[in-house]
Parts: sequence; C-alpha cells; structure tokens
Amino acid sequence: MTPVPTLIEWAGGPAALRRLIDAFYDRVEADDLLSPLFPGGVHEEHRAHVTTWWVEVFGGPPGYTSELGGYERMLAHHRGLNLTAEQRFRFATLMSRAADDAGLPDDPEFRAAFVGYVEWGTRLALANSQDGAAVVEQAPVPRWGWGVAPPYQP
Repeated sequence: MTPVPTLIEWAGGPAALRRLIDAFYDRVEADDLLSPLFPGGVHEEHRAHVTTWWVEVFGGPPGYTSELGGYERMLAHHRGLNLTAEQRFRFATLMSRAADDAGLPDDPEFRAAFVGYVEWGTRLALANSQDGAAVVEQAPVPRWGWGVAPPYQP
C-alpha cells in the first residue's frame, strides 16, 4: 500500500512552490488592484518568506514556524491593511492562474485542495486585515491536506 503523499510532494517539492510564488507575485506586480499593496514591487525576501509559509502549510518542514515567527508573524503582516473583497477575489484568481503558470499538477484532487487553501487563507486574511478585527492572536501554521478527495493512485 503506497502512503498518500503530502500536497508538497504531489506539487513537486519546494522548488515547485517557489515557481508558484514567483509566478503569482509577477502577476501581482502587473495588477492595478493588488500592486499598490507592494510599493516598489515584491522583493526577494518577501517571496522567499511566503514560499517558506506555503512549504510548511503543504506538509513540508516547519521553517516558517521555526525561523520566521509562525502564525503570529503572518497575522502581523495583514493587520491594518483593510483589504477589500475585490482584492481578496483578485488574489485568489491570480493565485489560481499562477498555479498554471508554474506548472503545478492540474488534476482535480490537487487543485481542489489548492483552491480550498487559497479560499480559506484569503478569507481569513480579509477578515484579519480590517481595523478593529477580532483576530485569533496565536495559532499554529495550518497543515493543509487533501480534504475529501485524496490523489488518485492506480
């Protein structure tokens, strides 16, 4: 019996998620709605940190937790941004397109898990970004899984 791979294993490892993040932020930099959130562009350090977050979330090593401050630091980056519903939707759309750009697996099971995380994360970021939001101050970095549709393995 073959064990079910993690999402990061199925995606192609950390390098695949780095391609995703680069493709995403390349799209963000060219986007009229999201680029103002990153004056001067999206720098290498930010791209590397977000990649480390995604690697951990998708089942890889806990580098964001152990080296970059964990959930609390990610929360701090979103507080006070006052994101709009339109920005959240654009973020989710560009992330989905970036997955295609990066050559991530396009099987329905992986993409369902991927989009599920993007929806969850963007909705949480939207809520946490509002002035006066009642946020969960401390939580673990999520460890995302396959949900109800694990990968098909003949």
